[in-house]
Amino acid sequence: MVSLAQSVVPSAAQLAAAVDHHYNSLKRLRVNFTESYAGMGMDRHENGVLLLEKPGRMRWNYAEPPGKVFVLDGKFGWFYTPGDAQVQQIPAKKLDDLRSPLRFLLGHAQLTKELDGLTMTPAENGLFRLRGVPKGMEQRVRSLEVTVTADGTIQRMTLEELDGSRTSFVFKDEEANPALAAETFRFAPPAGVPVVEGTPPV
Repeated sequence: MVSLAQSVVPSAAQLAAAVDHHYNSLKRLRVNFTESYAGMGMDRHENGVLLLEKPGRMRWNYAEPPGKVFVLDGKFGWFYTPGDAQVQQIPAKKLDDLRSPLRFLLGHAQLTKELDGLTMTPAENGLFRLRGVPKGMEQRVRSLEVTVTADGTIQRMTLEELDGSRTSFVFKDEEANPALAAETFRFAPPAGVPVVEGTPPV
């Protein structure tokens, strides 16, 4: 069978629909990630494993820096790095606006509705780049670029902000519907570490 990538170059809408279908069909997801941030005088590279479960739960276990964790339990987001004086707790509704690109991985967003001015350009190795501006983030974000396969699997996301800073996620070794323990998406603050309401860290 000839793949979509080999037979015809898909439109932005066709690729967006493939992404929607791929992630809407999943209940859980495990994928390795590399996260890069450049801006505000920083150049940071981190990596680890991302675990997702619908509805609205995710856990970022960082291998570098060791022990750093972000957990979204459906109601709150929790940020903690060993050695921090506090645990940051953020209501999920506030977090969703700032981390909206990651909603695509949770499979409850439609790319064509979430991104204004959606365009598509072919990339290397049979991949494609979808690009647009996330709705509601125009005052902060210049563009979101999502690199995908012809079947809708996201391999990279790059968020470029108006101040010139860039955050990129590269995803590898995606595993669909892995078995995950119930406590995966629960966060218990370390003994003696206070919890404060904060804002998502840079």
